[in-house]
Formats: sequence, C-alpha cells, structure tokens
Amino acid sequence: MTDTWLIVGLGNPGTEYAHNRHNVGQMVLDELAHRVGGSFKSHKSRAQVLEGRLGIGGPRVVLAKPLSYMNVSGGPVSALAKFYGIEPDRVVAVHDEIDIPFNTVKLKLGGGEGGHNGLRDISKALATKDYLRVRVGVGRPPGRMDTADFVLRDFAAAEKKELPFLIDDAADAVEALLRDGLQAAQQKFHPAKAQ
Repeated sequence: MTDTWLIVGLGNPGTEYAHNRHNVGQMVLDELAHRVGGSFKSHKSRAQVLEGRLGIGGPRVVLAKPLSYMNVSGGPVSALAKFYGIEPDRVVAVHDEIDIPFNTVKLKLGGGEGGHNGLRDISKALATKDYLRVRVGVGRPPGRMDTADFVLRDFAAAEKKELPFLIDDAADAVEALLRDGLQAAQQKFHPAKAQ
C-alpha cells in the first residue's frame, strides 16, 4: 500500500487535439505540473509522467498524461497503477464533462461514466468504477451538433477568456481532494443548491 496518488489527465495525443474540449483534463495536468515544479517525461506505460509533491510537505503524486487516444485510456492508467502500486481508490481521473455547464468543476467517486468512453475504458482496465473523478464542465453541444464533434473542437472565443480560470479551479479541486478528502472538496467546489 502506497501513500502516492495517481492523477491522470484524459485527452488525445497530438497537437491537433491539444486545445479541444476533450483535452481539458490534460490542460489541468499541465497546470498541476507547473505547481509541482517539474516537466513530464516518457514512461514505458505509454504515458508522460511527472513524480513529485503538490505543495511543501503535500501529498506525493504521479501526474500522468496517457499517450493513447481517449477511448483506450485504460491500458496506460492500469499499467501506471500497477507500476507504482497504487490502488484504484487513489486514482483520480481529470476529464471533460458535457453534463455540467462550462466553467463548473465537480468531484465524485465511482458511479456511471455518462457515455464517456475514456472513463469506460479506465473502469474496464481497473476492473472497478470506484476511482475518483474531477469533472471539468465543457457544456453541452449547441442545437443538434453531434457530441463527438463538439468535444473534438476548440473552446469558443468567449470561453477561451475564461478557460485559464476553469483550469486553475480544476487544479485547485485536485489539491483540495487530496488534502481535505472528497466530501470537504465537494462542499467547496459544488455550488450550493437553492433552498
């Protein structure tokens, strides 16, 4: 049993996908890497990896960006978990989420994948749905636009102005999750329901 956390930013490899909504998880990992103070290096698990601590005396983390396409994220995630001896309950998947509004961050443990093929592949590879998720809201497709077309597009001009704040919030949510636990992080990041 290890005290290390595996934080995985989901997305697709290649510069043509780098700024797509589907890659917001990897954008968050780049911000976390900046906070850790290091750079990603290639790992035999088909991922880019950075090991370090989040904050002075903070939790030990393995930050990972799979080099596989989104729909086959499970192989690299499972390989990294085995390599570092990390149990699924210490795996955090940071991913785009169309079921919550843009500029919103939500956290959860387990549950369904909501049609997200990257999460579905991770659940299959880990043989459990009981891993943590930091869900980064990218909004719903407009009109009748196909969901796949929508998430494989870059953010709109107005969204791009807000995107750095969303990425920062999501990185803060990862830190709060590791430092304070799921319930405290949810209370901080989930908007209060109207009475």
